[in-house]
Amino acid sequence: MPGENLSRDEARERAALLSVDGYEVSLDLRSAVGEDDGAGPRTFRSVTTLRFRCNEPGASSFADLIAPSVTAVSLNGRDLDPGEVFDGSRITLEDLAADNELVVDAQCAYSRTGEGLHRFVDPEDGEVYLYTQYEPADSRRVFANFEQPDLKAPFRFEVRAPEGWTVWSNGVGELADGVWRFAETKPISTYITCVVAGPYHYVTDSYSRTLTDGTTLEIPLGALCRKGLAPHFDSDDVFLVTKQGLDFFHDHFDYPYPFGKYDQAFVPEYNLGAMENPGLVTFREEFIFRGRVTQASYEGRANVILHEMAHMWFGDLVTMEWWDDLWLKESFADFMGAFSLVGATRFAGGWITFANRRKAWAYRADQLPSTHPVTADIRDLQDAKLNFDGITYAKGASVLKQLVAYVGQDAFLEGARRYFKRHAYGNTRLGDLLSVLEETSGRDMSAWARSWLQTAGVNSLTPQVLLGPDGRVEELAVVQEAAESHPELRPHRVAVGLYRVTDGGTLERYARTETDVDGARTVVADLAGAEAPDLVLVNDDDLTYCKIRFDATSLATLREHLGSVTDPLARALCWSALWNMTRDALLPARDFVDLVLRFAGRESEIGVLQMLHAWAESALTHYTAPGRREAAGRLLAEGARRELYAAGAGSEHQLAWARFFARVAAADTDFELLRDLLTGAVAVEGLDLDQELRWVFLEPLAAHGVVDEKVLAEELARDDTASGKRHQVRCLAARPSEAVKAQAWAQVVESDALSNAMVEATISGFEQGSQRDLLAPYAAKYFAAIERVWAERSIQIGMHVVSGLFPSLQQSQETLDATDAWLDSHREAAPALRRLVLEARDDLARALRGQACDATAGSTRP
Repeated sequence: MPGENLSRDEARERAALLSVDGYEVSLDLRSAVGEDDGAGPRTFRSVTTLRFRCNEPGASSFADLIAPSVTAVSLNGRDLDPGEVFDGSRITLEDLAADNELVVDAQCAYSRTGEGLHRFVDPEDGEVYLYTQYEPADSRRVFANFEQPDLKAPFRFEVRAPEGWTVWSNGVGELADGVWRFAETKPISTYITCVVAGPYHYVTDSYSRTLTDGTTLEIPLGALCRKGLAPHFDSDDVFLVTKQGLDFFHDHFDYPYPFGKYDQAFVPEYNLGAMENPGLVTFREEFIFRGRVTQASYEGRANVILHEMAHMWFGDLVTMEWWDDLWLKESFADFMGAFSLVGATRFAGGWITFANRRKAWAYRADQLPSTHPVTADIRDLQDAKLNFDGITYAKGASVLKQLVAYVGQDAFLEGARRYFKRHAYGNTRLGDLLSVLEETSGRDMSAWARSWLQTAGVNSLTPQVLLGPDGRVEELAVVQEAAESHPELRPHRVAVGLYRVTDGGTLERYARTETDVDGARTVVADLAGAEAPDLVLVNDDDLTYCKIRFDATSLATLREHLGSVTDPLARALCWSALWNMTRDALLPARDFVDLVLRFAGRESEIGVLQMLHAWAESALTHYTAPGRREAAGRLLAEGARRELYAAGAGSEHQLAWARFFARVAAADTDFELLRDLLTGAVAVEGLDLDQELRWVFLEPLAAHGVVDEKVLAEELARDDTASGKRHQVRCLAARPSEAVKAQAWAQVVESDALSNAMVEATISGFEQGSQRDLLAPYAAKYFAAIERVWAERSIQIGMHVVSGLFPSLQQSQETLDATDAWLDSHREAAPALRRLVLEARDDLARALRGQACDATAGSTRP
């Protein structure tokens, strides 16, 4: 990745010098089909005409372009020598005029890493599909530009494509004389321009809305996917959520959708969940479900659809100046995704998922050594790439939820409306948003912003209960703590709930109050005199962002009655708190697994249940003492099998338990059941083994040597699709063989022949919890290889390799020491690379602390 970085200082200097009037981009994609000549990367022609102004005539600057070759460069009619002005990532521009026209004719490379213009060949029918993905800075792989978010401009695209193809871009397109020409966009940033091309399956619909001024807004809707996925494409549900979201945002934002049409493309081998390109949102095609999934999957897809839609205002209409304020789009979109999910769709439990799933991501990220304030210090593009993390998304969204509680929903939404109208098609910083919120709420936002947006770390809140002689609450206080590394104690608006076990055995809330927690200890006066609680739940209703702790009585109550908490959000918050305690080595992993075994079968919320499955598997793999791991794994597998048979026939809970059973299968009898289910020798009433579930069952069988390459080849013949090929690659890499592991390592680390999706699948199969001894030799190889991989491969592949192949299963002081030795001897390595290794090191150290806790603590049950 040498020479491809762009610093914040360089971007600011260029933005102070230049302003952009518009782009005309012409792409010839006819080279996407046909045989590869093997003479180098497959390329396409890209011709860019860029018109811009310079406020210091005679000054110098540069344009961005990453391309194998440049054919011609012209600046203000002067032909420049490409060999002199182009260095592989930048075009030097000297002696600029007040008004300038730059024309660049280049040969750009198709991508196999999901960055730039990605080319995918469908193994099912040989068809070629193209799409672009740019964030934060990969449009320069497709056309010459000024690759930074604050140099916005209108774009006009034209594309020549193979005959029979359809092409989409941000604007409406028409085909004439073999060329697709697209309407000029509004002023937008380079990273949200987009082109999708190929023989995609395309369906249409429309949205209509009467605006407050009496006019009618008409938005053409479209949805597209590969032809091979068309039989599975439930576009009606995609359009339903889309229309519900458009209604919701028009009701609350009072700013009409500004980008004309609204297409949504589900594309193969996508690195992200989705991308908010105005007028043409792109999604990973896994959101088209080939097999049966639970409602949690549909809810997740709806949330992503709404998240990307919120970006049309937060991010596309109004864009941050630089990636420091990435939260101005991602935190808002994450919050608005959940807010609109609950307010506009059938997924009324969206805040439960947010509390249980999204915030778990934030809590982990906020305790890593790489934690950062929501408003981060982004020095360059590599920093920006890594800051699409749990803090920028989920913590930022949690902070916004706290902000809504702090200023009130009406003031918050009115602030958003003023923000859009004041800064439409422009760029903003933190202060621009705070100023409108101060106007609408009447509150001083500076202190709130300092505490919540400009400091890092997560606080923990613990109740202290003092009972009087009459058995009632004499005093209830909330104690706030912070890590030594991030000692900020923040103001929290929280609800405190008191719960008791009823005569019927349920655990129900009988008292609640909202209060402001500030400082190390806050007395909650409103609850004095209440009956003695069995459980005190701080942050009831999940108003703030914090780790919940329990007093001794509350923890004892949960050990016996967790499954009896009647309110699903309260129950989800308790589960989340217990998981955080496990990760913090305050609760032995054996106790958490025991709670899952006893109470998960009673969990009504399917999304929470699936999260519990993931946590239980993680507790087994990372936090269980090595001497107890085999027995704990056997107990989990037995419990999962028991719940599989106990779940309602055909229910989504049955499906969830079947998938979990496959992931934790540990004994020969478990593998025998999985194999018999696959062959049909045994059936579980109501459990339909569709193709996706068959692959789920095959992976543990492959990992434990129960099935061989021949069986996996036969399964691929049943499912000879792009999805089937990824599953097969993962299963092949999972086999317990030295030769298999050596081959997988070579394919990922020593070669760049695999696409991003195949790299990801191979790494996923390579790492198996049951193969620690087999994988041990790769710890030293990892540390020897990662700096070279980071230098030679794209940042996306580098991230896959450095994070995915870290020896996290070699859980010993020796591995920790080897990590520290690499960090000590590579202090000058790329900061983004060091960050990934530091994060992996922290996870390993946390695992060792958890294992020590599990080894020394006595279990609460036999």
